[in-house]
Amino acid sequence: MAVADVERAEKVEKPAKETAKSDGTGGGFASDVIGWLPRKLRELRAFFVEVRAELRKVTWPGRPEVVSTTVVVMVTTVFFGFYLWGLDLVFSRVLEVALKR
Repeated sequence: MAVADVERAEKVEKPAKETAKSDGTGGGFASDVIGWLPRKLRELRAFFVEVRAELRKVTWPGRPEVVSTTVVVMVTTVFFGFYLWGLDLVFSRVLEVALKR
């Protein structure tokens, strides 16, 4: 059962509960608390069913693709690390000179 089906079922049930409460018969805190746990368990089950279905749709990368993208990330990280370190040195020197005057 999908979450959308659960939500539709709840929408159908809600008007009936509201009319019962407005009549002064039924409803109340006890029935809300008792119905809460089974409803949440249904929603949790529906969530995991949908997660499982979505994970089956995923195209998982192969080992060569994972290795190549990992290398790209590591090289890019090292490059930008040195780049920012160099900028930090340059700006530090500029500020030293500017503040000494």
